[in-house]
Amino acid sequence: LEYRGHDIRELADLDYETVSYLLLFGNLPSVDELAEWSSRLRAERTIDENILEIIRTCNFNIEAMDALRTAISFESHCDVDLKDSSSEANIRKAIRLIAKFPTIIATFWRINNGQGVVQPDPELSHGANFLYMLRGERPTDLEARTIETDFIISAEHELNASTFSARVTASTLSDLHSTIISGISTLIGPLHGGARMEVMQYLEQIPTPEAAEEFIRDQIANKKRIMGFGHRVYKTYDPRARIYKDLARQIAAEHPEERWFSVAETIENIVHREFVEKKGKPIYPNVDYWSAVVYEYLGLSPRLATSLFAIARVSGWIAHVFEQYADNRLIRPRATSIRQS
Repeated sequence: LEYRGHDIRELADLDYETVSYLLLFGNLPSVDELAEWSSRLRAERTIDENILEIIRTCNFNIEAMDALRTAISFESHCDVDLKDSSSEANIRKAIRLIAKFPTIIATFWRINNGQGVVQPDPELSHGANFLYMLRGERPTDLEARTIETDFIISAEHELNASTFSARVTASTLSDLHSTIISGISTLIGPLHGGARMEVMQYLEQIPTPEAAEEFIRDQIANKKRIMGFGHRVYKTYDPRARIYKDLARQIAAEHPEERWFSVAETIENIVHREFVEKKGKPIYPNVDYWSAVVYEYLGLSPRLATSLFAIARVSGWIAHVFEQYADNRLIRPRATSIRQS
């Protein structure tokens, strides 16, 4: 897996602001370019009172993704560059979108839980600031590094469903906010970004590694899908899953609750034995599996899982949209009609 020709394993050690610059502009920034880019992103993190009011009126039984979709739709009306689709204006819109996604999610979550809104801290990195706004206290260095790496390795993954959706919208020459709303709406689906939430939910229900074996055997016996395994592209171990597994191992070593890593590793071993060794069927963990374990250790709710994916992926969506704008042709696939019986 590469972003703009750079291996994901190398990029995972950088920071999200650097990687977002790479995705949008095609090259890693110089020291001065990164300083300016970071300054512009951090200056746009705050959301105004109008957006706060929209968030307060959201249905709090919904996922954070639904609130994000509504807030971004309304935010487009407040954007000073609303009617300007020039390249310069689109860069300014992109900065505001990347910067405000974490603030909207954290704000929704705190209001939903009866807590006061925490304003962004411009001294903190993209990931550390999100955890700070979410919790109201600064994360540890390991937590900050973990969430930063999470955002980096979820930022882009070629022409997946949500990215394709964003590009189709861009191909009509729709505005940038509309393309991103298309991406959000597609990511909500449980077969795309929503898989992380389902992995977290079943991990929380398994108390021990021994119970994990019983759970997986039941899934197999009843021909149920084991969320977090298998990928349309990777027929071997997802390279992003390897990075997440290393992160989970590191954070588990410093966490009082080691169970989640043991349970998750047991499940992985059982799935490998039952499908790869016995049946010769290649099925391995994907990005959703070990990221869900990482989220458990960060104390993040399953209802936040998909929105965390969106915070990361917005840079990738925007990069694809800019590429579509630059060399555009209306995307109009042909299809065979549904046959009448």
